[in-house]
Amino acid sequence: MSKLLIVGSVAFDAIETPFGKTDKILGGAAPYIALSASNFNVSSAIVSVVGEDFPLDYLTMLERKNIDISAIEIVKGGKTFFWRGRYHNDLNSRDTLETQLNVLADFSPVVPDTHKDSEIIMLGNLHPLVQLSVIEQLTTTPKLIVLDTMNFWMDNTLDDLLKVIAKVDVITINDEEARQLSGEYSLVKAARVIEKMGPKYVVIKKGEHGALLFHEEQIFFAPALPLEEVFDPTGAGDTFAGGFSGYLAKTNDISFENMKKAVIHGSNLASFCVEKFGTERMENLDRNEVLKRLQQFKKLTQFEIELF
Repeated sequence: MSKLLIVGSVAFDAIETPFGKTDKILGGAAPYIALSASNFNVSSAIVSVVGEDFPLDYLTMLERKNIDISAIEIVKGGKTFFWRGRYHNDLNSRDTLETQLNVLADFSPVVPDTHKDSEIIMLGNLHPLVQLSVIEQLTTTPKLIVLDTMNFWMDNTLDDLLKVIAKVDVITINDEEARQLSGEYSLVKAARVIEKMGPKYVVIKKGEHGALLFHEEQIFFAPALPLEEVFDPTGAGDTFAGGFSGYLAKTNDISFENMKKAVIHGSNLASFCVEKFGTERMENLDRNEVLKRLQQFKKLTQFEIELF
């Protein structure tokens, strides 16, 4: 088993979908990643920052999941990062109504000594210079660095983003972002262009249409599980990343064949995330539920065919 270091925002979200709305609830990339990875009982730590307004109950909940929160800085007198958004009827597009960076604006990450030798690094969506700072603090070369990013950084800090991309092993982005970063419409061509930027593996997330894994000439596709009800897609991508990195940390195997399984585990856990608002579903997820749904994934994709 490998140590997993998670870097990402810990935030408040206020979410509105066609199925309801919430006031401030737990959000940010790091909780979704960590809660997802906790299903594999790995040794994990979160590096992040919150304000003095952040409820201790949330931190206690993360600790109960055996997640090391000692590197979550609490800024006295500060306010926690806050995002408010509204999803359209298709749940694939959304409008950002309000963003308050607050303590995240001046965040300077400090990796705890106990996790400077982590084998698996999961860099959640943050400013590229923050992600780069974490890499530079590591005392040993990790077995795998996974990077999640988004189009905002492509639009505003592309040079810094490219520096980080050059240092990672895996990048996870959605199809729109892959096309923007590569300048290619074909996702196959896009992945090849992105691989030349540094990563050995490219994961392209397609939301309700599954995920693609690319490595050199090899391609793997994992479908998303068709669900009867989807309430809130917030955090689904981070949950996928947590399942992906958590499984790799658990198995201590970063081969392409094992990454294919990691993509399935990520997709499986993400399918739970969207069933409730915020992190609620992931906080109360039962292992038997996870295993049962994995069987559904297997039945969905497994078939025999006679070749003529």
